[in-house]
Amino acid sequence: MVDEPILVLAATGGQGSAVTDALLGHRARVRALVRDPERPAARKLAGRGAELVTGSLSDRTSLAAAMTGVAGVFAFTTPFEAGMEAEVEQGRAIVAAAAETGVPHLVFSSVAGADQRSGVPHFDSKAAIEAELTSGNVPYTILGPTYFFDNALGGAERILGGVLDLPLPPDLPLQQLARRDLGAFAAEVLLNPAPYAGQRVELASDAPTPRQMAATLSTVLGREVRHERVPLTAIGNPDMHAMWTFLNGPGYRVDVPALHAAHPEVRWTSFADWALTSFGGDR
Repeated sequence: MVDEPILVLAATGGQGSAVTDALLGHRARVRALVRDPERPAARKLAGRGAELVTGSLSDRTSLAAAMTGVAGVFAFTTPFEAGMEAEVEQGRAIVAAAAETGVPHLVFSSVAGADQRSGVPHFDSKAAIEAELTSGNVPYTILGPTYFFDNALGGAERILGGVLDLPLPPDLPLQQLARRDLGAFAAEVLLNPAPYAGQRVELASDAPTPRQMAATLSTVLGREVRHERVPLTAIGNPDMHAMWTFLNGPGYRVDVPALHAAHPEVRWTSFADWALTSFGGDR
C-alpha cells in the first residue's frame, strides 16, 4: 500500500467517483480535485475520508498544487463542456503540471479506438492528449474505456416505455464497460503501477448485441423491450454521428476474453448484472 495520497481529478464525475470508490475500498489515501468543495457530492467524499482540494482541469497552477506529494494521479478530460480544443488544453495542462511536480505515475482515461484514426472528434482530442503524454517524461498508463453501460440511462424513459434506441444493427455486438470496472482497474494500476508502466489498455466488461440488450431489459422489467434502430441520418450532432458511424464500422477492438482472463481481480460486470442493478426496481 502506498503511503502518499493518490490524486483523482474530476473526482465527483462518473469516472472519477468510480476510481475514488475503488481506492477507498482498498483503504488508500485519496486526494480529490473538485471545483466546488461545498457541493453535496464533494462533501460526501470528504465524509468518506477523501482530502478535498479545489481546482480546475484547465488551471495548471491548481493542478500542480494538487499533484504535489502524491503517489499517483488519475486524470480525465472532457470535451462535452467547452469543446475538443478546450479538452486538449486540459490534457496539456495536466501533463505539464505532472512533469513540473514529478508525479511518479499518471493514469490517463482516454477512449478505446483513439489510436485507430477513427475521425471521431472526441476520440481525436483524446489521441492528441495521448501523444502529449507519451512524448513527455511523466511515467504513465493509458486506459481506453469502451461505451459505458450507463449511457443507456439517457434513454431510460424510452426503455421503461418498451423501446431501446440504438443506431446499430440488432446483431452487431457493442463492447461496453461498467464504470465500477473502470474504477477497479484504475485502482489496481494506481496501487501497483510498475507492471502497467508505458502501457495502453482498452477496457470492456461485456459485448452484447442490441437484440440481446433488449431481451435482457425485457427480462429485468418483466415486459417487452424492443430494439429500435435509429438511422444515422437522424443523429444531428457531428461528434455523435461520427462515433456511431465508427461503431457501425470498424468499432472497438478489445479482446474481451483475454482481458478478463488476465485480470480476474476485477469482478467484470455483465450487461445483465448492470441492467438488474439499474432497472431492477422499475418493474
